[in-house]
Amino acid sequence: MSKEKRPETKLVQVPSPNKIPERDIDKSPILEAQHLGIDFGGLTAVNEFNMAIGRTEITGLIGPNGAGKTTVFNLLTKVYQPTRGTILLDGKDTHGLNTVQVNKMGIARTFQNIRLFDQLSVEDNVKLGLHNHIRYGMWQGIFRLPGYWKEERVAHDRAMELLSIFDMEGLANAKAGSLPYGAQRRLEIVRALATNPALLLLDEPAAGMNPSETAELMENIVKIRDTFQIAILLIEHDMSLVMGICEGIAVLNFGQIIAKGTPNEIMNNPEVIKAYLGTRGGE
Repeated sequence: MSKEKRPETKLVQVPSPNKIPERDIDKSPILEAQHLGIDFGGLTAVNEFNMAIGRTEITGLIGPNGAGKTTVFNLLTKVYQPTRGTILLDGKDTHGLNTVQVNKMGIARTFQNIRLFDQLSVEDNVKLGLHNHIRYGMWQGIFRLPGYWKEERVAHDRAMELLSIFDMEGLANAKAGSLPYGAQRRLEIVRALATNPALLLLDEPAAGMNPSETAELMENIVKIRDTFQIAILLIEHDMSLVMGICEGIAVLNFGQIIAKGTPNEIMNNPEVIKAYLGTRGGE
């Protein structure tokens, strides 16, 4: 990976308490979370969470252990229904929708703990992500009618195209569970991309990767954004990765955002340093 420093993106205000990249200002944000919160019994896990993400923005969500970062991902993808607040995806309110419905609307994610179908092939795992785009019906599938084979060819070509992002075409027939840890991480990202998202959520994508794999991942995240022209929100603890590729960074502490800005602004924010960057450890 090149050590040349990436130019810092200018963040500009949008009509809310949020900022997005200047290049996205002529388009509405792909995601707006407004006064989002959730309570578990008497415990408030997330409160007054406000965030806007530009349509081609790479954003980091960082914070100490227990800050609520994964809970935010679960709210955005409707694993949890929020207690209060609004989530707008591409300008549409997701209130009352479930995980399948918001996925079809254009949001996909990976998980802290890898969730692949270990006994299926690499290609079949990617094809599962293409379920939103398969057009043959039940009877065509059962009787293997011409429409089934046509769609299978399309799915195969698309799966191989997506695997090529990480140079994994040669592993298409391998069982997913037989892959090294880093390759399984990459496969999960490819499967998420197969759903054709407008917003991709990556939950600790560099976890378990060595420095070389992390450097390659950084380049590929930027490549994914540029190739598909999508937004990416990631939770990550590798600060070199976050500061190296994220244009905006939001810092979560005790379920609330305490700062959002460019990497340089975040690194020099006294409140952020006190809450997170100046301490050891992290979620």
